[in-house]
Amino acid sequence: MTNILIAGAVGLLISLFGTPWAIKQIRRRGWGQLIREEGPKAHYEKRGTPTMGGLVILTGTVLGYLSGHLGVSGSAPFRDSGLLAIGTIAALGFLGFLDDIIKIRKSRSLGLQKRAKFLGQLIIAGVFGFFAVYYVDIGTDLSLFRSTAIDLGLFFFVWVFLMIAASSNGVNLTDGLDGLAVGSAAQVMGAFVVIAFWQFRHPVFYDLAATGSDPFDLAIIASALFGSCAGFLWWNTAPAKIFMGDTGSLMLGGAMAVLAILLNIQLLLVLLGGLYAVETLSVIFQVALFKRTGRRLFLMAPVHHHFELAGWAEFTVIVRFWVISGLSTAFGLGLFYADFISKGGAL
Repeated sequence: MTNILIAGAVGLLISLFGTPWAIKQIRRRGWGQLIREEGPKAHYEKRGTPTMGGLVILTGTVLGYLSGHLGVSGSAPFRDSGLLAIGTIAALGFLGFLDDIIKIRKSRSLGLQKRAKFLGQLIIAGVFGFFAVYYVDIGTDLSLFRSTAIDLGLFFFVWVFLMIAASSNGVNLTDGLDGLAVGSAAQVMGAFVVIAFWQFRHPVFYDLAATGSDPFDLAIIASALFGSCAGFLWWNTAPAKIFMGDTGSLMLGGAMAVLAILLNIQLLLVLLGGLYAVETLSVIFQVALFKRTGRRLFLMAPVHHHFELAGWAEFTVIVRFWVISGLSTAFGLGLFYADFISKGGAL
């Protein structure tokens, strides 16, 4: 447990005290946020705010993970599942970094072309899926609270891509208000810490002998992510001093999918990250309805902009959406525990 706490503390301290330094460096390089013209007019004043703060979150996560293996009660060995997870998270952060850099250099609110971003996510997901199955030795079956009897076979690799792409893009869509995405991400990462540690304490119930995935190592990563998100939120909350950019949103969303896959709780991610699912669906429904009828379901999508244009103050939208995220995450955790109790798990 000490190792998990150390990882979270290091991630928190690096993100909390490293972000002001990052803000100065980013300002000096002129890496400012670009605002899309069709967005709410109230957001125009945010133009030029330092972006790519996701680099700080990534740094805190990696260093937190490394520090978590040097706990005062003894060092914890590095596991294949943990190394695979942290490598994939870093790769997704690099993809987001490329997206942010292109936006800044070309002075436009759109970075990588859709095909390029799609290809990047496809390659990262493919590499992750290959190593997860053939080196970490996770199963290819669908999972909710643990493995099910539904074996996806080769379609599992498609499923891995869909999960990583949907989750990373979901957080990216949610990252439109100060602190909204990273604040809700901290809640989800906290849930992953609990779930991973619970699985570690009950290896027989979750049949951990059948897989090479190590929930303790994944709990260290989730804790480092939680601490890094919490520290960054201090500076990202409204009015934001820095944005995390696609560097952070693609990385955090992808990290959720990676942890869900390695912890065998794939479908549970829909509840743990319920806010991101709602935001993504709002865009899908908006586009589908407009193409079919020429009418809009919301004043603007994603749905958080709808409430802004309806007259809600930005901070009001943020806090209420945090509440929705918290309730959804708590409900997912509750169902996870209820499954354990109902199947005769022993405390």
